[in-house]
Amino acid sequence: MNRLAGLARLGLIAALPAVTLSGHAQDNVLNLYSARHYQTDQALYDNFTKSTGIRINRVDSDDAGLVARLRSEGSASPADVILLVDAARLWRGDVDGLFQPVRSPVLEKRIPAHLRDKDEGKGSQWFGFSTRARVIVYNKQTVNKADVQTYEQLADPKLKGKFCSRSGAHPYNLSLIGALMEHMGPAATENWLKGLVANQARDPKGGDTDQIKAVASGECGAALSNSYYVARLMRSSKPEDRAVMEKVGVIFPNQQSWGTHINIAGGAVARNAPHREAAVKFLEYLASDEAQGYFANGNNEYAVVPGVKLQNPALDALGSFKGEVIPLAVVGANTGKVQQLLDKVGMK
Repeated sequence: MNRLAGLARLGLIAALPAVTLSGHAQDNVLNLYSARHYQTDQALYDNFTKSTGIRINRVDSDDAGLVARLRSEGSASPADVILLVDAARLWRGDVDGLFQPVRSPVLEKRIPAHLRDKDEGKGSQWFGFSTRARVIVYNKQTVNKADVQTYEQLADPKLKGKFCSRSGAHPYNLSLIGALMEHMGPAATENWLKGLVANQARDPKGGDTDQIKAVASGECGAALSNSYYVARLMRSSKPEDRAVMEKVGVIFPNQQSWGTHINIAGGAVARNAPHREAAVKFLEYLASDEAQGYFANGNNEYAVVPGVKLQNPALDALGSFKGEVIPLAVVGANTGKVQQLLDKVGMK
């Protein structure tokens, strides 16, 4: 019995699809652990194989499942590249020692510094390859657009009984609050969270799409959502989804201050990657113009490489905006403090 099978039988790794992974460094393959599951990704991987001759073995799961698997496999892990979908999760993987630093002139030139891990002399541990914005959605009949132009306004008593949210402890919210803590400081962030709790229309539940639909139905007046959930509904062929979007407005917050909060989907080379050279080639490929189009459009996100043009009618309709430029490594580092604040103010 090999090590992976033994770990699986002991229940130490998540139940993931069975694939044949290679641990031999001389093999012309790449073992990819991915939390992304989009139709366009197959074309992304096929094009990489066509241009390099490197075959991709893929294991798909959510972020938590992949991280648990990496921890359990330890030094025996066959993983070469890890793709995760949140800056806080990438930061945690770095802190837990799951990645290795990469020094690449291609990645350093094409990916803005605030969208990759800080370089402490050996290279960056992870890199962002697409971005999404944390927007405010509001009911156009019950909420004045002027009252939801900033994240801070969500805590204003004007919205008492009108704010809805998914769990405050979800990574998307942890990252947002971690960014706000950097912008406003811990004391102001705590007061803001108290205001959110006071303004809640109901206890936090569901995902971002649920919040948008709750705003449309009138259960809530305003909520937070990642921009790609909005774009999905805008591009949907279902009449009920289009009806939802007719009732809600979308705001890119804080355009007159630090800008809208930005999060990423990103990748890293696994700490014990048996095919390191292929892994670095793959990350550099993800920063190419062609791959950026596939990677971002697969989930209605934005490209990280400046100047890359995407063909996405929903994002075009949402328009351009100013995004924050805070280092996401700092945002991730703040999430532990954020969790303490959530517990303190009683936000579920």
